[in-house]
Amino acid sequence: MFKDAVLMIRIHLHAFRYAPRSYLTALWWRLLGKKVRSRARLAPLLSQSPLTYRLWLRSEPPLPYTSSAHSRDLSIVALIDVSGHVLAEEPRLRETLISLEAEGIVALQVGSSQTPTLADAAQAIDWNKTPWTMPLQVGDVLAPGTAAAYRDASLQCDIKLVYADDDLIDTHGQRANVHFKPSWNAELFRHFDYLTGACIVQASPEDLIAASGDGWATRLVANAVAHGATVDHRRLEHIPHVLHHRRERPLPCIQALSGIEDVDLPLVSVIVPTRNGLDLLRTCLNGVALTNYPRLEVIVVDNGSDDPATLAYLDALDPTQYQVLRDPRPFNFSALNNLAVKEAKGTVICLLNNDIEIIAPDWLKIMVRQALRSDVGAVGAQLFYPDGRIQHAGVVTGICEAAAHAHRLLRSEDDGYFRRHALPQFVSAVTAAVLVVQRERFEAVGGLDEENFAVAFNDVDLCLRLNARGWQSLYEPRAQLIHHESVSRGLDRDPIGAARLASELAMLKALWRTDKTVDPYHHPQLNKFSEHFVVKLQVP
Repeated sequence: MFKDAVLMIRIHLHAFRYAPRSYLTALWWRLLGKKVRSRARLAPLLSQSPLTYRLWLRSEPPLPYTSSAHSRDLSIVALIDVSGHVLAEEPRLRETLISLEAEGIVALQVGSSQTPTLADAAQAIDWNKTPWTMPLQVGDVLAPGTAAAYRDASLQCDIKLVYADDDLIDTHGQRANVHFKPSWNAELFRHFDYLTGACIVQASPEDLIAASGDGWATRLVANAVAHGATVDHRRLEHIPHVLHHRRERPLPCIQALSGIEDVDLPLVSVIVPTRNGLDLLRTCLNGVALTNYPRLEVIVVDNGSDDPATLAYLDALDPTQYQVLRDPRPFNFSALNNLAVKEAKGTVICLLNNDIEIIAPDWLKIMVRQALRSDVGAVGAQLFYPDGRIQHAGVVTGICEAAAHAHRLLRSEDDGYFRRHALPQFVSAVTAAVLVVQRERFEAVGGLDEENFAVAFNDVDLCLRLNARGWQSLYEPRAQLIHHESVSRGLDRDPIGAARLASELAMLKALWRTDKTVDPYHHPQLNKFSEHFVVKLQVP
């Protein structure tokens, strides 16, 4: 306990030196009794310390398995890539072999004189035992209990691949840079191989022969995913524990979108709710007019504007290009958009806040291309504050027992958490500030909930209902826009607004248990009080 306390003090000192103003602000909020707000500000600051993971390791959750004779029932063959390694690295190879032997795992050295290729390894495996294969690199070490953990996970029906969390062994032999991984995320895997080197694969001799050659490990895993993976992860299983201690990892790489002909693009109805705010609205609509999209209609929903300049601007809009709907009722974001959808002619709907500034003309093509997929529901963009920091990179449920924008306030060039803010991926939800969805899917789930989510969390609720129907929300960072929302969010509201927000938060928890469950694309060991993906620490 004394060592833990000393580490925590040092971590706090690192956080103070890293960002003294933010750190003191967090302490001030704590003194005011705003614990959630204080924790949300402290979590990313504390994670900057190199000691944070060391402290987490002191209370690392034990594996619910132990190495035993039962784990030997699972036949695993480790395939160690030794090609290109020299004699000086033999100590690392011995570490790997000792680790495997302790788990009762047979090892084959692919690239050695005995098994020069993966095809040769296929001939050396006893396939009568229906073995699983485990691609590894020289120097990789397994945690005690790994074989038992894989055994239990592989017993589930029709599993094709099982993967686990991992960390790196640094130059001092210490564990560092942990990767707490999401549940199976097919879209993320297109751009970031977070499986190879930390998984077991159900493969056949033919699979090994087909994958043989340079880069065989990546190819073996990719083929297994291609044959067995779906968005609902029925055939891939994640063990949320650190089972692999590695020397290196693959790097993420964003794949380019292939071109799409204008003739293939459906009519899109762009819906822009507004009330006054002429400068914002004009900027937004000018950007829409410059958007490189061949077939779109624009519906402006005027929610009781009384500014003469705004009213004159709306009256002057070309009726052949813009439709203006009048709805003077008290503000209800869900109702405004639902009203416009009923009037819309497009087969694709784009919800667009009036405070969005369009900075690249291809944003809508990119988002529509994704929304037309059979497995996708709502598509969200990467949104920036005017100062260049990220405002939205997908939504994570469960943050502060509700939902929050992932990676908020990072800059696009930051590494962040394994570059997740820069990678297309499935997410639990996206913001309605810029949201594209097929109209029939929007209507199939009943649109936005006007009764329970008039202002807040309506987009989260919509996305979760779409997800439940098999239409998964997708974050698309290649579509980039500016959101002129205030960075200083979360200020105290008037009593009526505060009561409304409390009611909507309570309904979110009641319907979706955001206070009880962990977002499948987040992780139980990541901090639930931070929009950044940082290691969980027990902060009082």
